[in-house]
Amino acid sequence: MSNKTIVITRPGGQARQLSEALQLSLLNSGFTKENSPRIISLPLLTIVPKSNDGLVHEVTEALQSADLAIFVSPNAIECTMRLLERSWQDLSDKSVSIGVMGGSSMAALQHHGIGVEGEPTAVIFPQDNAHWDSEGLWQELQNLNWDWPAKKVIIFKGDGGRDWLAETLKNAGAEVAAFSVYTRVPLDPNSSAWSDIHEMDFSKSLWLLTSSEAVRYLGQAKLALDLATAICPHHNIADAAEQIGFGEVFTCEPGDEALISASQAWLSI
Repeated sequence: MSNKTIVITRPGGQARQLSEALQLSLLNSGFTKENSPRIISLPLLTIVPKSNDGLVHEVTEALQSADLAIFVSPNAIECTMRLLERSWQDLSDKSVSIGVMGGSSMAALQHHGIGVEGEPTAVIFPQDNAHWDSEGLWQELQNLNWDWPAKKVIIFKGDGGRDWLAETLKNAGAEVAAFSVYTRVPLDPNSSAWSDIHEMDFSKSLWLLTSSEAVRYLGQAKLALDLATAICPHHNIADAAEQIGFGEVFTCEPGDEALISASQAWLSI
């Protein structure tokens, strides 16, 4: 096995999907057991869905008069649908359009049958994957030429996170209501998941970082990150990685395919 290590920092289930896709891609690219890197999962944050009748009632009521619902991430989609336990089109008497920021969220919607119904729900998302973020979605929303002061927007998110899009919509005149449908729980410093990290060669490690909040939490650990390399699918995450002291930080396009391609490029060095 190669003496290089790739660290995936996503929550458990998402990390498993990326790890399996990465391993398959490496095999298809000619890597063998002898020269493949070690892949470690370090779930810096765990996603904990919220579940209470009061929140269900508030969300259901808000959807009755909403014109647009924005999900900030696949986690927001999964946790919202788990919370409401109903199909999207059954939640309101009128069709409520949806806004998302990228391909992973599109896949999550389709997993729940959203956007592929007989009379499909309108889904708005950035067409250019180089702009799979809040700014990219806002550009697409502007192209609709809506009268924002006459629109009500609901945003489904987790505790904390960026408020840029909500503030931008409010500044445009829209009525905005945000619902937190999950919390993020940091990895226990005493968790056994850190064991492999403490034993690896940081100078030969590549960290796949996909959450600014997770990166900031990682910065609290006393690790030799100045020897390590990071790949980030957004400039905000890259900025956070630089701030906590990563030796080299590279930015790739959003999406797992881009992360995998960038990982292979690093392995070839």
